[in-house]
Amino acid sequence: MTTEVSPAGGAGLSAGGTRWLDAEEQRAWRAWLYSTQLLHDRLERELTRATGIPHAYYEILVQLSETPGRQMRMSELADRCLSSRSRLSHAVSRLEERGWVRRQECAEDGRGLLAVLTDDGFTALEAAAPVHVEGVRTHLFDQLSPEQVAAVRDIGETLLRHLDPD
Repeated sequence: MTTEVSPAGGAGLSAGGTRWLDAEEQRAWRAWLYSTQLLHDRLERELTRATGIPHAYYEILVQLSETPGRQMRMSELADRCLSSRSRLSHAVSRLEERGWVRRQECAEDGRGLLAVLTDDGFTALEAAAPVHVEGVRTHLFDQLSPEQVAAVRDIGETLLRHLDPD
């Protein structure tokens, strides 16, 4: 594990130009990092246990369900799911085996492949969504005040503007 606090124990700029975290920033960083990891892990375990659907597959189904025609280019789907193309292709293969997604050639240019959410896939998503939403509500929103929810939204939107300018 790397250290974010100056090896000398204080914040500020080192001779090498590193902008070390002060003690309060370090506490905030560790609390945010660890809590988000625990939240993701808890949601993953609950969703998989209740539905047999790993969160990565759930996210693919969600992304497809929210697009016109419930279809998307594989490359765009990989980007939206923050996945490599090979990892997404493997996941789509597993979803094809379940009959939830099918691949088809892109009619516009004949070069790309589309992932298409099937009716069975949409039904599986509809069954899984309440489990996921209840987990998010129980483990995140029920733990926060309305002011904290607004702060989380503000922080998230700020980071999105910085990290994902598209």
